[in-house]
Amino acid sequence: MHTPHSAPRPSLSTVDVVPIRRVLVSVFDKTGLDRLARGLKAAGVRVASTGGTSAALASHGVAVEDVSAITGFPEVLDGRVKTLHPHIFAGILARGDRPDDLEVLADHGIERFDAVIVNLYDFAGVIAKPDCQPAEAVELIDIGGPSLVRAAAKNHAFTAVVTSPDQYDDFLAAVGRGGTTLADRRLFAARAFEHTAAYDAAIARWMARHAGLVADAGAPAVGEPCGEPPLAARLTLDLERRLPLRYGENPHQSAAMYAPVGTHLGLAGLRQLCGKELSYNNLLDLDGATRLVGLVSEPAAVVVKHTNPCGAASDTSVSTALATAMAADPTSAFGSIVAVNRTFDRACAEVLLTPGMFVEVIAAPAFDREAVELLTTKPTWKASVRLVEVPPGDPWEATGGMELRSVAGALLAQRPDVCCDDPAAWRVVTNTAPPPELTQPLGFAFTLVRRLTSNAIAVCRGASLVGAGIGQTSRVDAVRIALEKAGERARGGVLASDAFFPFPDSIDLIKRAGIAAIIQPGGSKRDAEVIAAADAAGIPMVFTARRHFRH
Repeated sequence: MHTPHSAPRPSLSTVDVVPIRRVLVSVFDKTGLDRLARGLKAAGVRVASTGGTSAALASHGVAVEDVSAITGFPEVLDGRVKTLHPHIFAGILARGDRPDDLEVLADHGIERFDAVIVNLYDFAGVIAKPDCQPAEAVELIDIGGPSLVRAAAKNHAFTAVVTSPDQYDDFLAAVGRGGTTLADRRLFAARAFEHTAAYDAAIARWMARHAGLVADAGAPAVGEPCGEPPLAARLTLDLERRLPLRYGENPHQSAAMYAPVGTHLGLAGLRQLCGKELSYNNLLDLDGATRLVGLVSEPAAVVVKHTNPCGAASDTSVSTALATAMAADPTSAFGSIVAVNRTFDRACAEVLLTPGMFVEVIAAPAFDREAVELLTTKPTWKASVRLVEVPPGDPWEATGGMELRSVAGALLAQRPDVCCDDPAAWRVVTNTAPPPELTQPLGFAFTLVRRLTSNAIAVCRGASLVGAGIGQTSRVDAVRIALEKAGERARGGVLASDAFFPFPDSIDLIKRAGIAAIIQPGGSKRDAEVIAAADAAGIPMVFTARRHFRH
């Protein structure tokens, strides 16, 4: 007759202070091992260890009991098997308040471990090497280490677990006080489970790439417009808090910036040179500014307010582009976020020293020393402005090439809208083509409109934004606002729309403003009516066949 296994009996009680008399130490990262060795020796703690850790401890004067002597079995398979033995794990997992557990230890001559001090093979560091081979990565998948850590963390009611050199001082202080408290052990256990979870997440991400595991088996692959592979079936993230924030969008909301472990590109790698702490809203604006300016290959500057550009320009120098961008909408530019795509030099700083000008944050790949000195000594707002270096490069690798956005209870994922538009694929749909001198302004306007909040309209003169209609529920309202912002500067300029015109009603507004050419994706059921209206108005219009909504 089959008897089902009974559920494990819960431990009857826990104890508070556990004296540290015997520990197991096996660490890949030897940082701080000298400090740990001195503390353990001074406290008279008995130490068991393995291989390289044993030799390192012995070199610091610690008497070490070799794990092979405890197990009665040598390390085998090039060290793949050394601690995986009942004499080790029973000594870690035995419950100190269970007589039957203690009887088992006595019957088999097993001694308890009061603490386990273990850190794991540097798997993440190895796979980060450009020349890392799969066989090398596989060998760095730790087996015994995570097992030791999880065993001690599970039995934290009686066993302490230390997983980082950063914890050595706290552990040794507890040893000196007479032992670890239950509160100590709970905290160590929580950190230990975080440590093994992060380790397994790194392995899972690498193994998925190595195996080509990017989509559900049997599920139809959804092609990507830029030739990207299908989205991953599972996304495993390990996020760490990089930047505590004073509050969120509003003072009653707590907030912080988290980034995938090991990611140091984009805002995850920002370096603040000076100024007040960055806020939640500053970071959202920085994201909008740096991502837009990064789309422009020529020297460029972008001025952002509430995540949308209120000024943007490209020119032969960053300083000239910055002056033009700041002049596009001076009212909105006050208290804005500025980003440039070249080194921020003295000439750029002098642009911002104009009386009456104030910016919250300046972002650049790098800052000249003279620029930093001017901005932190000359203007009245010198103590307020934040200077932020944002490293260039693709920040999406750690998220499987996906841009993530939270919704209630879930995350949305998509490939970021960074694909370059191909002007060769654009099509003139009106009877008249735009003159050659408007080719560059049309391309610049269509680049800018992709980073405006939809429904979005951008009006440009040359390589400068002069008016934007953003976040409107109707496209004709977006057109009206953009043209009002541009005023007389719209005359002779170009207008870009992030999506098609659903009706021809915008064309009359565009004609009256004196716009010289229109660029839009096309694709409306009423395209023919819109084209006819543009022809009647004498305005050349180009279809790009690619939409750039940004919600």
